[in-house]
Amino acid sequence: MKNRLQKIMDKMNEIQYGYKDIYPDNDENWDNNFQNYYHLQSPNELLKTKFGVCWDQVELERYYFKQNNINCMSYFIVEYDGKEYPTHTFMVVQEDNKYFWFEHSWEPYRGIHEYSTLKLLLLDVKDKFNKMLKKRNISIEEVVIYEYSEPNSNLNSEQFFNHCEHGMKIKI
Repeated sequence: MKNRLQKIMDKMNEIQYGYKDIYPDNDENWDNNFQNYYHLQSPNELLKTKFGVCWDQVELERYYFKQNNINCMSYFIVEYDGKEYPTHTFMVVQEDNKYFWFEHSWEPYRGIHEYSTLKLLLLDVKDKFNKMLKKRNISIEEVVIYEYSEPNSNLNSEQFFNHCEHGMKIKI
């Protein structure tokens, strides 16, 4: 399994973090422009632009997993801090009592991480997310994880957020 996942990771390395003409050069520019211009890119669109946030990258990963007959689950983690609502999406693959966190967009954790249980995987991602929030002086009181289904392309950020929130809330 790891070899198959590594081949997909190698393909994902063609994609950079960002969104079309909006790059995370500074937080204020990113926040203002992202809300106004973002839409969820289709896998084909992302392959053309070569720039996508985690939301886009997960959908390209899903596309590659489907092509390779690899079952996957998508997750959305969010902190309901009341103003920023930081989020992250990521993919999980399960095979033979092993769980793999497939991470491309979150650069410090880029890679294929193996776990013995889904709970350990989700706790690890949540812990890393919380540490990132603490560095940014953001609350970690209301961090929630949802498992969500494949969304339609072209959703704006609010529509994508709502789609994920209608997924299954994970209790860990």
